[in-house]
Amino acid sequence: MARRDEIECWLTDMDGVLVHENQALPGAAELLQQWTDAGTPFLVLTNNSIFTPRDLSARLRASGLNVPEDRIWTSALATADFLKSQVSGGTAFVIGEVGITTALHEAGFIMTETDPDYVVVGETRNYSFEAITKAIRLILGGARFIATNPDATGPSKDGPMPATGAISALISKATGMEPYVVGKPNPMMFRSAMNKIGAHSENTGMIGDRMDTDIVAGIEAGLHTILVLTGISDEAEINRYPFRPDEIVAGVHELLVTEPIESDEI
Repeated sequence: MARRDEIECWLTDMDGVLVHENQALPGAAELLQQWTDAGTPFLVLTNNSIFTPRDLSARLRASGLNVPEDRIWTSALATADFLKSQVSGGTAFVIGEVGITTALHEAGFIMTETDPDYVVVGETRNYSFEAITKAIRLILGGARFIATNPDATGPSKDGPMPATGAISALISKATGMEPYVVGKPNPMMFRSAMNKIGAHSENTGMIGDRMDTDIVAGIEAGLHTILVLTGISDEAEINRYPFRPDEIVAGVHELLVTEPIESDEI
């Protein structure tokens, strides 16, 4: 396993690592700038499939973070990448928003309600009973069931709200079929991200704030894993799991490389 100073490429989670409630976390802007200045390949990952990379880049910019859209990898992009590798020019019925529909369109998929190859469930704020019913009937009719991510709830200013995993569970209960989930903790999301930037597992680091998604997927993908304590994990949470990250740090500010101070003394 590579040491931190041997890492040549970085994958980092977004929420809880770089930002918290649309505020940049200490050291995040400086770390991104350091990678950019050094020409270090990196991607910012998110399991949220609502937004396109352009949307997310603008949101991050509003938080004071400069992340070009081609440095963002979402579960929607990973899902589209996977489905394209399975069926070129396929068809899909989608429950989701612009993040997943745009990604699938760009991967050559056609959206249809008639005998699709796949039913794809992504994040949305507008789940409809009619769409869920249609998804159930299409899966029972032979469509393959895909979910962008397994998160059962997502955050909102008023508290938790049901997310992709909760809607997928409803469809699973009605069909008896479990979805294939592409996003974290499936290490496939990391592998597709590494393919995008030409990275290899032996010299790639993963920074995350969740043991149950970021760290376990990073371990399974063979990456150097770093858990930050600026998200939802604390020591008690870490101790619940039978695996541990390679490093635990207070926040990304601890990952900044400080230049040695040159002395004028002879």
